[in-house]
This record gives sequence, structure tokens and C-alpha cells, in this order.
Amino acid sequence: MWLQLSVTVFLSSFVLTSYGQDAERGASLGRSISPRDGRCQYTFTVAAPAEPTGCPPAAAADQMEGVLSRLGLLEALVSRLVGGQRGGGTSRTGPRADGSEQVPPQGEKNQLQRDKEQLSGRVQELLRLVEQLGAEAETLRQKPCRPDQADHGPSGKAALRAPDSSYQEMKAEVTEVPASSLLPEGGHNITGCGELVSVGEPLLHRKADSITGKYGVWFQDPEPPQGPARGPLYTNRTVWRIDTVGKDVRQLFAYEDAGQFSRGFPLKVLVLPEPVESTGATLYRGALYYQRRRSRTLLRYDLASETLTARRDLPHAGFHGQHPYSWGGYTDIDLAADELGLWAIYSTPRAMGAIVVSQLDPQSLAVRRSWTTGVRKNTVANAFMACGRLYTVASYSVANTTLNHVYDTTTGLGRAIAVPFRNKYRYNSMVDYNHAQRKLFAWDNHHMTSYDITLGRSR
Repeated sequence: MWLQLSVTVFLSSFVLTSYGQDAERGASLGRSISPRDGRCQYTFTVAAPAEPTGCPPAAAADQMEGVLSRLGLLEALVSRLVGGQRGGGTSRTGPRADGSEQVPPQGEKNQLQRDKEQLSGRVQELLRLVEQLGAEAETLRQKPCRPDQADHGPSGKAALRAPDSSYQEMKAEVTEVPASSLLPEGGHNITGCGELVSVGEPLLHRKADSITGKYGVWFQDPEPPQGPARGPLYTNRTVWRIDTVGKDVRQLFAYEDAGQFSRGFPLKVLVLPEPVESTGATLYRGALYYQRRRSRTLLRYDLASETLTARRDLPHAGFHGQHPYSWGGYTDIDLAADELGLWAIYSTPRAMGAIVVSQLDPQSLAVRRSWTTGVRKNTVANAFMACGRLYTVASYSVANTTLNHVYDTTTGLGRAIAVPFRNKYRYNSMVDYNHAQRKLFAWDNHHMTSYDITLGRSR
């Protein structure tokens, strides 16, 4: 779908303070459709790191366990040494077989005295170390842990660690991008952009109150510009209308919303610099596209600046009654917009009256590519584009008629169809598709109506 994603994805600034794998697990990207204006919105969020309220139990337990283990080993060693000292150390004297005491030689006695003194010194050193370790253990029991000592314990609760060079502050800011630039060229890959399967009953919005309103065009922009480019009165709710009966049609009525349109209270009336030919105009991305009277010249009128910004002849196109729809009205060139962009529906001498479909550049009006169908233009009452497919209406005056042909620009193939379509007021001179609303807009014998449609799944 060609959304102007003028995707204002506004990501506000954020600071990433999670570390390691926790930052990866905490990040997520979401996508949603705004119910207010149908715009696609993306949001990127990062879960805030959990703030520890005390010492992590596992970290404290590990430190205490290490100190106490060392303390226990030292106490055992001291006990052994003290016990040996009390028992005479490693004396090599002992009783004889006859019960008399064996007296060691004087040299060995002196050596034993020296060994005893060394052993006594080691015992005193170990006792001092035991006292130091005992004091350290008591300090750990009473002193709260510092943030840089904490770590993640097996309980899964977040704990802080001192950042190293691999951790960095990150800030993100999202800007607007055209959604159409994210979409594929082929319309069939757009979600829900399958072939049209049904058209609902017409809903009446307004009836024209004079003869000049027998024929006309009305529309809302499916992709209105955002920000300053949209002008002082331009929103996605604005309704636009042109009554096309007359020799010098130039008035473009603007209504604030559908309610004001139904009540007939225009917000502003613009006077176009050049006259309009018939009911083939369309509205797309902040501009009115229309055919200049009695010519094959296409015009782009910017609604914000109220000026013509482009003009170009449609090559070889018939005009002013050479290849109209079956109801006449100089409907030789019919402009349309859908999910894939801007189109012209017309015929040429080379096509010998068969419908030609051309995709146009919205800025320059240059032809990008053309397709020649097998449907003769003067045998159908109207046509429109949806998802890159051309649909034709069999009759403009029969109350219960059909959409009778479809031509797929992706495959270059067309075929007959029979989708019921109702001309409630028996003279339907305009049928246009609004891809943002998935509706058809129509002008049926003074009556401005719309139809809900159903599209199948894209294949």
C-alpha cells in the first residue's frame, strides 16, 4: 500500500543503560496502523534496567562462603600446630625397652629447640591471620554492598555492573519517510491487495442542488501530505468537489470534513487557472490532477500553494470525444490513483479504441510504462484502478449492473468478471477508488455516493 509513511516514526530520544545480553532481550520493534489517519507507525522500545534494592544474595553468599572457608582451614591448621606444640612437637625421644628415659644427644636437643621456636612463630602468625579473616567476615555481614560489587545472581534479578568499553550510550531519533518507498513495485505483495471480490450498496453523502451538479467529481486525498506542505486547510478529512457541467469549469470546492460536505458548507472555493475537461480528475498526495479542456494536456495543481506545478501532453491520447466512455461527456482521459501510484486510462489511434493504461510520474506527469488491454473504451461506462488492476463498469444507467472486466498490469493479462455493481440513481458518470479508505467514490445523477469494497488476499 502506498502510505506516505511520511512514517512519522517519531522515536523520542532514549538512553540505553542495560548491559550485555539484557539489552538485547529488552529491545523490541512494534508496528501499528493509526486509526485516526491510517498512517503506519513504528515504535522501538528498550526495557528499563531493574534497580537493585539491596545486596544480591548470591553475590554476597559467594564472598562470605570463600572467606569462611579460608577461615576454617586456617583454624584447623592452627589447632594441629598448637596440638603438636603441646605434645612436645616432633620429639624423637622416648622410653627405652627397660623403662628408662632415652636422653637425646646435645646437638639434636638444640635442633629441636630451634624447631620449636620457629613453630611457635608460625602459630602466632596464623592466629593473627585468623583474627583478620574473622574481622573481614564480620564486616561483610554488616556492610551493604556497593553497586560495583553487584552481579546477576541465579535468582534472575537484575544487578548493576561497572560499564566497560563495550557499553555505550545510545540515542535514537526517528524521522518521517515515505511509506511508498518501503513498498514493492508490484501491488500483489501489499497486504490485502488481492483481486476485488465484492462491492457494497451505495451510501449517499450529498445531492447537488442545480443542473450544474448532474455530472462531477468528488474525492478525499488517500495520501495527504504531512506538515507545512499540506497548507492551512488541508487534512485527510478534507473533501473536494468539482461540478463539471459547463464550458469553463474552474471551481474547486473544499469542505472541512464529510459533515460539512453533506450540509453543503464549503470552507473555501479555489479557482483553477485552466478549465477542467469532464469527470476524469483525481486527487493524490496534495495535488489535483486533471485534463485541460479540449486538449490531451495533463495538469498538476498543488493545493497548498494554489499553483500549477506541472503540465505535460499525454502522448497520442485521444481527447474531446475521440475515445470516451459509453456515456459520452468527453471522458477520453480518466486519471486515477491506487496503492501503486498515479495512472491514466485512455486510448490512442494505434490502440484503435482499446483501453491503454499508463503509470505516470506524480511530479513530472511523464509516462513510466504503458499497457494496452483488449477492452474497447467506448463499450464500458467507467473504469478505475485498484492494486495495479484495471476494473471496468458495464453500464452507467442500468440499476443492477456489473464490473465486467479486470486487467492485471503485473501479469499483462485480462479476463471477464461479473462482480455486481449498483447504479442506484441511474446515471453514474464518475467512479474513483480511494485506497486509504478501500472505498469507491461515485457521482450518480446529481448524487455523490460511496461504496465499500472487499479485496481478496494477495497471491
